[in-house]
Amino acid sequence: MSAKDVVLGFQRAMGKGDLKAARAFLANDLSFVGPFDRFSAPEPYLAALGQLAPMIERVDMKRMFAEGDEVALFYDLVTKTPAGTAPCAEWYRVNGDKITHIQVYFDGRPFAPLMGRK
Repeated sequence: MSAKDVVLGFQRAMGKGDLKAARAFLANDLSFVGPFDRFSAPEPYLAALGQLAPMIERVDMKRMFAEGDEVALFYDLVTKTPAGTAPCAEWYRVNGDKITHIQVYFDGRPFAPLMGRK
């Protein structure tokens, strides 16, 4: 399975809201870095995604680039909140058939009040 296939599988599972299937694509020592959170295991990352899910209307995928064990996604995150739509980028590193690292880039300022942050 290529790195692109692994990330696509993870994205499909998340799109269906199937956290159990999504977990199967994540390494036990997953490293996640985002504007608000950092995690070093898949369970807290998936829990955070589960809390975010009710706020999401849809994800409009724009582009995906893959090179070796790295994959980059660019998409618009369309929310049901006053934050509206946020352009996002995600950088994945894959080892074998598991995602080992995810870094998410977006302007968190419109989301800070929704997350109870300044």
